[in-house]
Amino acid sequence: MSNHFIGIDVGTGSARAGVFNEEGRLLGAGKKDLTLWREEGDIVEQSSNDIWNAICFSTKTAIAAAGIAPDSVKGIGFDATCSLVVLDSNGKPLAVGPSEDPERNIIVWMDHRAIDQADRINAGGHDVLRYVGGRISPEMETPKLLWLKENRPATFAAAGHFFDLADFLSWRATGATDRSVCTVTCKWTYLAHEKRWDAGYFKAVGLEELAENDFARIGSSVVDIATPLGDGLTEQAAAELGLVAGTPVGASLIDAHCGGVGTFACEGPDGENLPPETQMALIMGTSACAMTLAKDANFVDGVWGPYFGAMVPGFWLLEGGQSAYGAALDHLVTLHPAYSAMREKAAAAGLSLPVYLEKRAVEKAGSLEQAAFLGRDLQVVPEFLGNRAPYADPQATGVISGLKLETSEESLVALYVAGLCGLCYGTRQIIEAEREKGLPLETIVVSGGAAQSGLLRRILADATGLKVALPDTAEPVLLGGAIIGAVASGHHEDLEQGARQMSAIREIIEPVGGPVAALHEAKFAAFALLQEADRKIRAAMRA
Repeated sequence: MSNHFIGIDVGTGSARAGVFNEEGRLLGAGKKDLTLWREEGDIVEQSSNDIWNAICFSTKTAIAAAGIAPDSVKGIGFDATCSLVVLDSNGKPLAVGPSEDPERNIIVWMDHRAIDQADRINAGGHDVLRYVGGRISPEMETPKLLWLKENRPATFAAAGHFFDLADFLSWRATGATDRSVCTVTCKWTYLAHEKRWDAGYFKAVGLEELAENDFARIGSSVVDIATPLGDGLTEQAAAELGLVAGTPVGASLIDAHCGGVGTFACEGPDGENLPPETQMALIMGTSACAMTLAKDANFVDGVWGPYFGAMVPGFWLLEGGQSAYGAALDHLVTLHPAYSAMREKAAAAGLSLPVYLEKRAVEKAGSLEQAAFLGRDLQVVPEFLGNRAPYADPQATGVISGLKLETSEESLVALYVAGLCGLCYGTRQIIEAEREKGLPLETIVVSGGAAQSGLLRRILADATGLKVALPDTAEPVLLGGAIIGAVASGHHEDLEQGARQMSAIREIIEPVGGPVAALHEAKFAAFALLQEADRKIRAAMRA
């Protein structure tokens, strides 16, 4: 009987599961949308029960689609967004916001209610902040925890467990309270290179309670990625997932980091060598994460990390990112008067709106290489949710320059192309910040839904001057979870071996140079100018 492995991914909008064989080929997948609550005050919440139920549905669907026997599944790996899950000492959900609904027990990663707490923490200049790019983000967990203590003191006091969502999933599956080195190092200020929490930091920021009982509420035991947890799936979890009790479950990953593992291939399609430290894994979804491995601890202002062992054991990780990526592009096109009409035409053609807009752009321009010229006179800084890296400016806002009284479909296509350019210039700023510190980046390995866009890959290569590689699998995040499961089961010795055996690169494109490169140089300069104008305008308004 063949061995199979399952990767389970929880994104912002949906939970997904994928069944893979030993070669890393996807055999079947399942998906279910998640409930998301939004309120004034930058509040975004979810439910851990809703997420677990969606996971169970997706896993059973994937197993049925793959047509495999449950006992052929030899390992499972979870990943999730870096959202904060709050449970009492009995594992019951607690309300985290003004709704008072205990089912709404997750503060979602993109929730920015803790901006004030993050600012106050950053003002302290704590040593641990060196390992989060110099400034902690309101998207990380300690500002959110401080917000809870100050604004929901009863919930904070009653909480027996504060989990990163990925760790909650592995706990729900196995009963083990071990935390993954990935989650606590990247989002909770755990110092993995020293294998310790900094009790002085928690005391200094007003969260001294979390250091009690050997940090039991946030993680007394921190383990390496893919470490088998507990005794595998509990009887209850196995029944709910449609699997066999005792199936190994590996210590989890944040979703973007899991995508990094799923794209971590050391050989190109023609056999060329792709050393890990020359690759940037760009995982594009609602937001985007840019993951870079390094042999040494490189400190890059505004880029999270360096984190030791947080994606691949033995390597330091730098995590850049753009807080709004797919979400920014979706929002941008809704602002145009032709949006509704174009959406109807896309639906009539059986295409999503982004795919339809890309098709129209390439038809008008004549080629992928020339399509960028459609957005020449429109400049877009799509920072509608702030700048995560390299400026660590959560108050940054979107800026559009070059708008006229145009309502045509062609002008919407041009705006869409300009938006793609703006996203790629944000990525270029992260790359340039890292290369200035000596990181030898040569290739961007893309994944996520947007990675399937040939136009985006072309603009990304031409805008950054780097090669862009497309993984063989269309589901690298799910594959990363399957690799975790394969390592947890003992089928592979470690993540690096698993990635070499189960992941591959399908194609690599190079920048075309010439007039296209000159266009992007000019537009990139305009992009930076608009960013600076936004900063000056905000400062003037505050004054």
